Order: sequence, then structure tokens, then C-alpha cells
Amino acid sequence: MKKTIIVSAIFLTSSFSQAQDEPLETITVTGDFRHANLHQLSSSASIIDAKQLDTNQARHIEDIINVAPNVNFTAGASRGKFVQIRGIGERSQFAEPINPSVTVMVDDFDFSGLAGAALLFDTQQVEIFRGPQATVFGTGALAGAIKVASNQPSENAPGKLEVSAAGKDTYRFEAANGTMLTEKVGFRTAFVHNRSDGFVTNTYLDRDNTNNIDETAARFGLQWKIAAPTEVNLNYRWYDIDNGYDAFSLENTRFTRSNEPGFDTQLTHALSANMSHEIDSGTVQLVVTQADHDIGYGYDEDWTYPGFHPWAYPSFDAYYREVNTKTADLRFVSAKQWRLLNSTTDWIAGVYYKTSEQHLHRQYTYLDGDFTSEFEPNNTAVYFRTDTALSDALSLQVGVRAEQYDFDYIDSDGGNFAQDTSMLGGKLALEYVVGQHFWYASVSRGFKGAGVNPDQEVSNDKRFFDEEYNWNYEMGVKGPIIADLSGRLAIFHMRRKDTQVSDYDVQIRDNNTPKFIDIIDNADLGTNGGVEVELSWYVSSNWHIQASAGYLNAYFEGYQTADGAFVLKRQQAQAPRFTGHLFSEIGLVDNLFWRVNIDYKDEFFFSDGHDETSPSTTLVNTELEYVWQNWRTKLWLKNAFDKRYYVRGFGGFSNDPREFFEIPKPYYQLGNGRQLGVTVSYQF
Repeated sequence: MKKTIIVSAIFLTSSFSQAQDEPLETITVTGDFRHANLHQLSSSASIIDAKQLDTNQARHIEDIINVAPNVNFTAGASRGKFVQIRGIGERSQFAEPINPSVTVMVDDFDFSGLAGAALLFDTQQVEIFRGPQATVFGTGALAGAIKVASNQPSENAPGKLEVSAAGKDTYRFEAANGTMLTEKVGFRTAFVHNRSDGFVTNTYLDRDNTNNIDETAARFGLQWKIAAPTEVNLNYRWYDIDNGYDAFSLENTRFTRSNEPGFDTQLTHALSANMSHEIDSGTVQLVVTQADHDIGYGYDEDWTYPGFHPWAYPSFDAYYREVNTKTADLRFVSAKQWRLLNSTTDWIAGVYYKTSEQHLHRQYTYLDGDFTSEFEPNNTAVYFRTDTALSDALSLQVGVRAEQYDFDYIDSDGGNFAQDTSMLGGKLALEYVVGQHFWYASVSRGFKGAGVNPDQEVSNDKRFFDEEYNWNYEMGVKGPIIADLSGRLAIFHMRRKDTQVSDYDVQIRDNNTPKFIDIIDNADLGTNGGVEVELSWYVSSNWHIQASAGYLNAYFEGYQTADGAFVLKRQQAQAPRFTGHLFSEIGLVDNLFWRVNIDYKDEFFFSDGHDETSPSTTLVNTELEYVWQNWRTKLWLKNAFDKRYYVRGFGGFSNDPREFFEIPKPYYQLGNGRQLGVTVSYQF
């Protein structure tokens, strides 16, 4: 059934030269089996387009995801690599293998668990899907999914040259161009380089770049329309990330003393082929990808230097991973001629396979020898979805995905584990169109694979943890409210079974220095409920306001921590009760625009294993932009009020030898301070 709804786009920053009575652009969602209008999608989603990305000076997904309600992130590295949606998501990874709760896709590439590569350049839009997305993405989308969609050769996106410069010796260069070489062959290529000294000063080494950013990436896309029914799209991506990681100090300031500053590096080569062939009965599509990642992550565990204090301990911890991933997705999308049930039902069927080899080499001061491990997870899935028109206004969507997840794990400490899990998920949704409003009610079930705690000191009863399931009950409405004001509203309630929670044990070595053992365990039950609202209001011909707000009540209950304590009920980590975003764009005079972005995040726990919290935070970014012909010049200010905020936090231990490691206290990784910059771009 084909539905037509003309509504205001929620995430649309259009030129004010457009007449107010012209139809506004509709927003196409690419992260679904069929490209769909955002306002015809039976789930809560935010689409952040290229203009909104530019307004936020977004260089990485960590710079933009706070625009969406009930979405958060954790750093613990040079970038916010770990994303939480509606309170669900990982916060770190060390020696243990993890199964991501949030799928991160960059075009056709599955970069789940590798979000350091989610740099934003030549980006068409970022799509954030909240709630389980099992039918489309499978085991990686227990909480939701994020897709970064790049400009493709067929979309006639303009060429671009852009240069930015800012404080802290920050600069950025981006270039992109593409065209159709012939009627059948087109290409697009893009390049970006980010560099910054960062906001940390290492007083011991007398350096101000130990927490630096140094990122280079490129992509090349080729489209070949072989014949009328057949098309092939080839894409290659390359990332060279060489960032520093020197973020923690004993006094929780931006002045560190590490004698061995850490690092956060990644070298990626990724190639995909997306092939489609149309026949009378529908479209056959095959997507295959191959990605190789060399990842390095290390940090100075003691945060000091030799001789700092008689009780000081020198310690460095480094993790080197080689991750090789292959995927294949073969699906059939029905045409009108092959609709089922008296031509009322469109359908999609497919098979999916993913295999990965992850080799870890850990070098740690307090190990007798280097630690190595091999982790090989495999996913095999079949899926099926139908969209049935029950009447002119009412339709039903049914999706099912059955997935087999297994892994083999072996390490140099003698660990040798394997597990095999069968999981079933999907979605049932009713969609109702009345006037210009789209209503939906859905029940969906997501899943996440089981796993192992590999540390040899973990007790047998804590060795394995079970798969997790997430039932999501949701209702929503999308459409206009009054003239020039439109919005989206979603109300949801999620019940998590065998909730996977992170915990850790602190042990004191013979020399009185602390040792940390990270584990994952299952809580009996997790409950996540809340509301998500997004609004777009054209106040006048030269003033546009966008706003979003999220309310989240997320807690789990009934589990025992590593230290033996029983948790009856507790608020989930990284799950602020309230989140909000406000964007205002005013056309001051012809070609001069003033924009303000305000992000709000309520207080939240940093971890399930301790009680330290991040205080509520409001961040303000603003910019002035002057547009002249094909040139755009921006003067921008990030964190305008130099707000102190945190992107990672630990608690429940002392790392200060001056206190003989006896006084537990919190430790924080601080977010960036105020930064003034200028950006000049030329489109052609």
C-alpha cells in the first residue's frame, strides 16, 4: 500500500528564501528494507541532515547524537565510541569480547563496536532508530541502530571544499566531488583530515598534545548501471586514526602527569559491493562487505610518573586488536505483481551471514607475559517481513528474524570456550493514517547474544552470561499540530529479560596496588519506559525552531554484584531521566544567519558497578554564517559558557598514592572546553 502524507520535516534546515506556502521536503529513511518517508515509519527515529550536521560542527557521531532524545554516549577513549539508546548500550571494552547493543552502520558497513570509525564527512544524513530493530539489523540492535548515510554518485550532491581552524591548534580539511561519467557510470570521492592538540596539558612532559586528535579518512564510490534492470555500487573506505589518550588526573582537572601517555589508533580498509537486479516479480539485492581493522588502545594506568611518590606504581595497559569482518545479505523485495493476499501485501525475504575474527594482544605491566586471545563470532539469520493494507487507512506490518549466534574463544591463559545460541525477534505494527497524521502502535522484540567472561580469576558460576531479550511496546503519532508547527511523539515501555549488566571486582595486590576485573552478569529484569517528542516550528519567514525532549525511567532489579551485594532495584547507567535539545535559526539580514544549539542532559550513573554520577549539564553552541554565491563563512563557538562536563567516570577506588590508595573517590574524563573557530567552504 502506498501512502501519501505531506507534513513538515522535523529535521529540515531550509533556506529562508523558500516561500512558506511551498511544500516542504520530505525526509527519506535509508536504514530500512525499503526507502521510506520518516513520517511513514512505525518507530521512533531522528534524521539529522547535512545542514544540521554542519550547524553542530559535527566531526564524529559523538558531536550529534545528543540532538536525538533518550540517546547518550560514553568516551573512555579519544572519541565517544560507545552509544546508549533508551539507557541500553556498552560503556567500554578492554580484554573481554563484547556483543554490541546498538548497531552502527556506515553505508553498507557494519561498524558496530567500532564506532571510532564513525567520522562524519561527505555525509548526507545520520539516522537514529530508537527501540529494538531486530528484523532489519539482528543481534546488534537490541536498543536501536545508527546509520551514517553518505552522498552517493546518483544523488547529484555538489562538490565541496572546506577548511576550518580553531583554538587548541585545531584545523580540518574536507574535499568531496562526484559526477556521472557516462549515462551508466558515476563516481564520488571524498577526503577529510582532522587535527587538534586537545584540551589536556601534561605537566610532567610539558606537552599540550598528549590527548590529541589526528584523523584522516577517504572514501571512493562507483556506480555502474550495467543494464536497465541491473546496478552495481562499489564503495571503498579507508581510515587512519592516530589519536592520543591522556585524559585522567588525580585531581580531576585537564592537567595530567602521565609519563607514558596513552593512544587510541585505528587503521581500516573496507570494501563493499551492493548489487541489485530487477525482475517482473521484484528486486533481488545482494550486499557483501569485507573490512579489516588494526586497532590500538592503551593508557597510563597509574596517571603519574616514576618518583612521584614512594607508594606510586608504574603501570601501562595496552590492547592491540586485529578485526576482520565479512558480511553477506541476500534479499528479495516484492513488486506489485507479486503482492500476496489479493494484492494487498508487499513482502521481503532474506538471508544474512556475518563472520568475524578478532585477535587480541594485550601488554600489561602486571602480567607475567603478554596475553593473547582469539574470538570468532558468527551470525546466520533468515528474515521475513510483510506490509498489508487492511483498508485505505489501516495497514499491518509483521516482521520476523531467526538468528543463530555462535562463538569460539581461546586465550593464552588456557581459556577455551564455545557457545551456540538460537534467538528469535521481530516486530508487529499497526499503522493508521487519518488526514495528515500517521498513528502507529507496535510490539517488537530485540535480542543480544550470550557471552563469556574470560578472565581466569572469574568464578565458574560467573564464567558465562545468557542472551538478553528486549520487548518494546510503543505508540506514536507524526504530523502537523498547527500551522507551521509539526511534530512526532512516541510513548514506549520496554521489558528486558536476563539484562546483561557490567560489573567489576577490585582486588588489592600484595604490593597494595589495585587490580580491576571486569565482568558481565545477568540481572533478572530490566525495565525502560519513557516518552520522546520532536518539534519543528517556523515561527516566521526568517525564524525556525527545532526542539526535542526525552523522558526515560530505566532500572533493573534482582542481581548480585561481583562483591556479593544484592541489588534489589537500581537506575540503569548512562540513562539520564531527562534529555533535551533546542535549535534556533534566525535570518538576521539577507545572507546572514545566526544559529544556536542547546543540549540538556540530566544526572545519570556512570556505571552499574558504583554510585558515581554525572551532574546535569547544559551545553550551548552558536554560530554566525554569511552566504555569498557558492561561498559560506562561519564564525562558531562551541561550549560557549565553558561548561565543565564529563564523558566518562569511575568510582569506588583510590588511585592516589599520596592517600596510600585508601580513600575511595570518583575520577572523571572531562569533555572539551570552550572553543572558537572559523569555517570557510565552497560548493561547486
